[in-house]
Amino acid sequence: MNKKILLTGKNGQVGWELERTLSTLGQVIALDQKDMDLADPDSISKVIRAMKPGLIVNPAAYTAVDKAEAEPELALAINGTAPGIMAEEAKRLGAALIHFSTDYVFDGASTTAYVEQDAPNPKSVYGSSKLEGERAIQAVDVPHLILRTSWVYGMRGKNFLLTMQRLARERPSLSVVDDQFGAPTWCRLLAEATAQIVVQGQGDVAGYIQQRAGVYHMTCAGQTSWHGFARAILERESDSVVDLRPIPSSDYPTPAARPHYSVLDNTRLASTFGIKLPDWAAALEMVLA
Repeated sequence: MNKKILLTGKNGQVGWELERTLSTLGQVIALDQKDMDLADPDSISKVIRAMKPGLIVNPAAYTAVDKAEAEPELALAINGTAPGIMAEEAKRLGAALIHFSTDYVFDGASTTAYVEQDAPNPKSVYGSSKLEGERAIQAVDVPHLILRTSWVYGMRGKNFLLTMQRLARERPSLSVVDDQFGAPTWCRLLAEATAQIVVQGQGDVAGYIQQRAGVYHMTCAGQTSWHGFARAILERESDSVVDLRPIPSSDYPTPAARPHYSVLDNTRLASTFGIKLPDWAAALEMVLA
């Protein structure tokens, strides 16, 4: 088996963790934008053909949700077109592709956790571009897994956890949206779960993934609001005396609309791969410990 793994977005939250969890499973070629420009189709094809990986893992994305409203072409190039090119190149090589997507492909109108078969209906350019990426991969007959996740955070990069910790040091009070619900998910758990899937297919990862190809939801269990997430973070900051106030989304308008409810059902992941991520609050305890 070709144990060469091409990993995109090595400096992103999930990519940084994946480089470390996948390193025991094969030769990881970890790339960032200067190594392979996802906005340039020729760059993608050229690099993949030169590297000849047996597995491509793509956590890289245009993730500036609000900025995407003003840069739809760039968001679509990186999130929509690039994954399809990766899929085509993987097929050419007989390789497999693991791609990360988002809860923002849904409109948030549901009141129960979304399953993989629910119809996507994104409300933002970012969500639409990620959905295009999913469809571009699915249009190619290639062994693939599309892993949808949500509210990703960790101890590096830009994310809600680090933003709350910083603002708590800078301000006496904070107002946080309390009518959007999801599942905060630690990036390291995503990387570890992905590595577990790859381990299960050792010997023939492409064949293993081909038999289980499709979309899977991969988030921490449970749900909370952004305000609830903020409260849990600040409760664990021993010196925090911030006045934390809940507000409706209407009090915090953003260029991009967010789904009010984007909890994902992880049953298919558990039944297919035997993988269950812990409750979001338990994961947060691990991160802050």
